[in-house]
Amino acid sequence: ADYLDNGNNKMAIQQADKLLKKHKDLHCAKVLKAIGLQRTGKQDEAYALAQEVAALEPTDDNSLQALTILYREMHRPELVTKLYEAAVKKVPNSEEYHSHLFMAYARVGEYKKMQQAGMALYKIVPKNPYYFWSVMSLIMQSISAQDENLSKTMFLPLAERMVEKMVKEDKIEAEAEVELYYMILERLEKYKEALDVVRGKLGEKLTSELQSRENKCMAMYKKLCRWPECNALSRRLLLKNSDDWQFYITYFDSVFQLIDESWTPPPEEEHSLEGEVHYSIEQAVKFIEERITEESKHSRPLRGPYLAKLELIRRLRYRGCNDEYKLGDPEELMFQYFKKFGDKPCCFTDLKVFVDLLPSSQYTKFISQLLEVIPLSATAENEIALPADIKALQQHLCVVQLSRLLGIYHAMDKKEKLTVVQELMLRYRHGLEFGKSCLKTELQFSDYYCLLAVHLLLDLWLEGEEAAVWQCLTLLEEGLSHSPSNAQFKLLLIRIYCRLGAFEPVAELYSSLDAKHIQHDTIGYLLTRYAESLGHYAAASQSCNFALRFFHSNQKDTSEYIIQAYKYGAFEKIPEFIAFRNRLNSSLHFAQVRTERMLLDLLLEANISTSLEESIKSMSLSPEEDDIPWKDLRDNRDLTVLFNWDPKDRDISEEHRKLSLEEETLWLRIRSLTLRLVSGLPTLSHTVQPKNSEKTAENGVSSKIDTIRSLLQQLEAAVDSGKKFLEQKIQYPVLGPPPTRMAGFFSNGSCQCQTSLFYLVSDIYELDTNGLEDSAEIQERIGNSFKSIVERLTDLFNKCKGDLIEVRDGTLKTHPNLLENLVFFVETISIALWVSSYCDSVLRPFKSNLQKKKKKKKESSVAMPPVFTHFLDYVTELQTLTSNVIDHIKGLEIILTALKLEDLSLKDTLLLQEEKKFTKTVQGKVQSSYHHSVQEVGELLKKRLDTIKKLKI
Repeated sequence: ADYLDNGNNKMAIQQADKLLKKHKDLHCAKVLKAIGLQRTGKQDEAYALAQEVAALEPTDDNSLQALTILYREMHRPELVTKLYEAAVKKVPNSEEYHSHLFMAYARVGEYKKMQQAGMALYKIVPKNPYYFWSVMSLIMQSISAQDENLSKTMFLPLAERMVEKMVKEDKIEAEAEVELYYMILERLEKYKEALDVVRGKLGEKLTSELQSRENKCMAMYKKLCRWPECNALSRRLLLKNSDDWQFYITYFDSVFQLIDESWTPPPEEEHSLEGEVHYSIEQAVKFIEERITEESKHSRPLRGPYLAKLELIRRLRYRGCNDEYKLGDPEELMFQYFKKFGDKPCCFTDLKVFVDLLPSSQYTKFISQLLEVIPLSATAENEIALPADIKALQQHLCVVQLSRLLGIYHAMDKKEKLTVVQELMLRYRHGLEFGKSCLKTELQFSDYYCLLAVHLLLDLWLEGEEAAVWQCLTLLEEGLSHSPSNAQFKLLLIRIYCRLGAFEPVAELYSSLDAKHIQHDTIGYLLTRYAESLGHYAAASQSCNFALRFFHSNQKDTSEYIIQAYKYGAFEKIPEFIAFRNRLNSSLHFAQVRTERMLLDLLLEANISTSLEESIKSMSLSPEEDDIPWKDLRDNRDLTVLFNWDPKDRDISEEHRKLSLEEETLWLRIRSLTLRLVSGLPTLSHTVQPKNSEKTAENGVSSKIDTIRSLLQQLEAAVDSGKKFLEQKIQYPVLGPPPTRMAGFFSNGSCQCQTSLFYLVSDIYELDTNGLEDSAEIQERIGNSFKSIVERLTDLFNKCKGDLIEVRDGTLKTHPNLLENLVFFVETISIALWVSSYCDSVLRPFKSNLQKKKKKKKESSVAMPPVFTHFLDYVTELQTLTSNVIDHIKGLEIILTALKLEDLSLKDTLLLQEEKKFTKTVQGKVQSSYHHSVQEVGELLKKRLDTIKKLKI
């Protein structure tokens, strides 16, 4: 066992063998040997050994534990349940084995059996947790039941009765048990009963979370629309803590609900269960003013009361009351707020919510009013006034962010924008002085100046100013050198490099972000969208692997979390874990990565290192199966991960999100159908019986071609939907979701070419079933297809021609679309070759039959059917075309190597010496990345060229 722990598996196997020579029936040694075998990649031997021991139904703890470990490593948790079922039968009173059995069921989600196992445990050892394990398993059955009715009429009422029994017998001990009772009543929509539980004696046990009872009461009051109670309770809680924002919201919601219902307090009695109720605007205004007066006596300033006043103004305006309640002018209130909290980073995000209370004519005045109160000092007449300490810097930063949000910078012309960029960068570099003592992992105080300058330059780039994008990269790289952990710099660099078609620097940036766990799903798209489409195949494989590793381990990990939740009685977390697992399983990104990863593997290996058939078999792909949950696809991408200070009309909207999801789903459908069509090719190439034979239907091949034809129709439909979608010409914001590769796929002709290749498969199949005799028409059709495919491929190649990087007026311009077209070309020619090898497998037997006939008849002139010449010409043309593309790529490599970026007159003498250094680095990175892409694409094409040469019949 020690050898296994240290990872020395071979020694462990040897030691186990020694032991087994002396003691043949030592179960535990056999299992430990099996673990060693499993870890050295001999899965089949390990499984056989393990089953040998399992068949003997061991009951010693060591063997059971060791087998559990082995099965877990084999990803076969269902085998653990069988183990403990057998052990429990033999040792029926063992609390330990029963609880192991319960947990084994939990790993595989067998809720019904969990419920029974929990009760069996409780009978052996009447401990409360076991009883409630059983109750929780009932709730899980209700959650997982497809039939909502069943869960409300059977599982939940049964769970409720089980808990009520314990309540009546006064056996409720722990907080978790009360939580569980509350959870059942809430799911049954018995809100009144749930409220009574929380407010009653049982509710006293709810102590682990702050305000747990109050929050639960509030939730129930809302469900029951008991606004007086909502109001009184939130008022009471605000008196205790006037900084708790959620209770201000409930307070306002309830006041306005009561006003709309014209509620009045009942005479002679308490206002409500929770005490005094406010039911008029006057009371609300007075209450908020009192909170502000109270706040001023506080030692630490609180933001809540001031923001609550702005919130109240906003709600009153919405209801059409303007200023009759004398709450003050929002502009003045925001100014006062800035004076109080302007030096806190949160000041901007607080005010952002309320800027729509300002009339747009006041924007410039408001900003200059704020600037006047910031202590800035200039050393000489014309110099920019700079802050003397961090407080003043924070205040100034807040104003700059507000200027961007109010659209003041957007309205400037090019020259003004460039002046602002210079000023911001000057302030950025000056601010670095305050952060000299910062650690590597801390951000510099002035980082946002640099980011805002880059946003302004991005505006210029989108307006057609080519040089601006290089300056963006320059400034970001400079920023990153001073603040190496700034994720915003890295994310923005990733987006811009990808827009320019340079993937190489991105891989390193992404790995330095150190994305953890769920982030592979939320921001992984930044990587997987571009790696392959920019020709970085190795990096693409790696980035898919990162993501897939996370998604696959999610299954296993979630089971462990659920088990811990049972052990510690954190019942309310269990449904959350299950929902989390489902959300990941139906993740859009997961489906995309799975599909693209398989297509990529085929592209790199099929018919190169292994045959197409073997590759498809190793992925267990079949054209009939579709494992993507189309109806439940979840878009878990975080599209707001990049900070931005744009006004609402330029920011990413709900509409953009919807459209982006629609586009991603359409593209995924096209890709998934392409993959399934390719996976159908090997199923066709088994010898087909002549058409008069009765075996055709039996050997299943005829149904295979039907599958392919049906997939082709689906592909046509998906392509049509895709084209319709693109007609809308949607422009996402520059930092919004990146568009898919769909537009390029249609416009460069790959789509038409790939579709006609799959139609060709159908024709060749027909030729195969009809034989060569009377099939002149099919042969001609096939000949024409060959011709048009070569034409289409040649067109596609023409769309790859041109310089990838060119120098124009002293600035660099990249053409990422040429690179993307080249990658599509490689993919399309690969599909063409897989289809050709299917043609080859059909035509070869025909040819050898003809040659046999020729020998028999001893005739010199048996006419060769035209299809052979067509095919030979086609293969020769494919070979010539591929060689031409390889030569073109060699040419590109030479040009890219020869590009002397030093000669670029960095004619912006605005650039400081410092900046010039970074500009050089940036341009070097882009050049090297393009060079790398072209090399990888070229290497792959050379391998494909070798496979063409084998196709001569």
